[in-house]
Amino acid sequence: MPKEYRTIREVAGPLMMISDVDGVTYNELGEIELPNGEKRRCQVLEVDGSNALVQLFDSAAGINLAESKVRFLGKSMELPVSSDMLSRVFDGLGNPIDDGPAIIPEKRLDINGTPMNPAARDYPQEFIQTGVSAIDGLNTLVRGQKLPIFSASGLPHAQLAAQIARQAAVRGKDEQFAVVFAAMGITYEESDYFVQSFRETGAIDRTVMFVNLANDPAIERIATPRMALTAAEYLAFDLGMHVLVIMTDITNYADALREVSAARKEVPGRRGYPGYMYTNLATLYERAGRQKGKSGSITMIPILTMPEDDKTHPIPDLTGYITEGQIILSRELYRKGITPPIDVLPSLSRLKDKGIGVGRTREDHAATMNQLFSAYARGKDARELMIVLGEAALTDIDKKYAEFAEAFEKEYVSQGYTTNRTIEETLDKGWELLHILPRSELKRIKDDMLDKYYGK
Repeated sequence: MPKEYRTIREVAGPLMMISDVDGVTYNELGEIELPNGEKRRCQVLEVDGSNALVQLFDSAAGINLAESKVRFLGKSMELPVSSDMLSRVFDGLGNPIDDGPAIIPEKRLDINGTPMNPAARDYPQEFIQTGVSAIDGLNTLVRGQKLPIFSASGLPHAQLAAQIARQAAVRGKDEQFAVVFAAMGITYEESDYFVQSFRETGAIDRTVMFVNLANDPAIERIATPRMALTAAEYLAFDLGMHVLVIMTDITNYADALREVSAARKEVPGRRGYPGYMYTNLATLYERAGRQKGKSGSITMIPILTMPEDDKTHPIPDLTGYITEGQIILSRELYRKGITPPIDVLPSLSRLKDKGIGVGRTREDHAATMNQLFSAYARGKDARELMIVLGEAALTDIDKKYAEFAEAFEKEYVSQGYTTNRTIEETLDKGWELLHILPRSELKRIKDDMLDKYYGK
């Protein structure tokens, strides 16, 4: 029976100091029992000699210091896991909130995970089809990759996240595929949108959802992505499934870190965020990947809203260092009605070359991708020139490029949130647009491929 302490010294916001404790460890879970028998959970943040600083998962309202007692449970936070988690919705602490029964666990896993030995990692190299042309065709997602989406307030990242979660598939082989969806600090409306969207399309059957609402405590927000990744690790490395983890919004997570850090009176780093935010984010992102000898994999799409649309803000900046590229949403394209408003030029998937080509997508993928990038970049330049100098200043070929850029945004990038394109449809759409340009301009594609596809 855990030892009980009646030595609560003070409560400050979500933090509580307990003195004269013995054998308590960092991250250990505790339970506070109020005089009326109500129980609240807490977690040890710091141990200093015989004093323990704990953080409450619930509000501190109504805690009577003299009459409440604290028990430490001798374990850190755990998630009960089982294959029955698929099609279920949980709160940020792993409790079911979909009116279904509690999970009968096959095992209980520490939510901090076990670090993956770098030598045991396998290289990401298989293609994952999201059904979104701007990603599949130009910034290909590869199994085991971490590819964040950089958005901004007011842009439709929620719709894009739901679309990818509904449509994502591993091609060809008959392998089990699951989505783990973690939402942090979102509104009730957004949460309802995701749940309904997955239910209507049947995607919920292969999805595990963890939802932390904006009015839930900050400490729960810090636990939510760890809960989701623990579920993903179980599905991937114990059950051999290919798991796509979508986490939205990392900015809310980082703000919760800052809130807890401020409550602990730690010395702040850039913009008030704690100095250890880089390592903290890395402990999340680095749980994605493939392991040698195991058939499953974890691919991750973290979504974050850049404060003030600023790429150099600490959250997108540090995320960019740890992950393999980024998909950037553009306010300018959004205003033009392009959906999803993915700005393909500054977007980048550093592993795209590993997941495309013969046997993975199609032989012409790499060449057409380079040609589309090049033509779109030149077309955007031509359009800008036209705005400054007028159309008369453009050469005939520049006008063709400007026409191409316009068509590329409207037909290739803009496909709505319900269209699910196969990679073949995406590549064919690319060839269709390249017909706007004369064959002599397609210098990045070899003649034999032009003969095969351009002539069609």
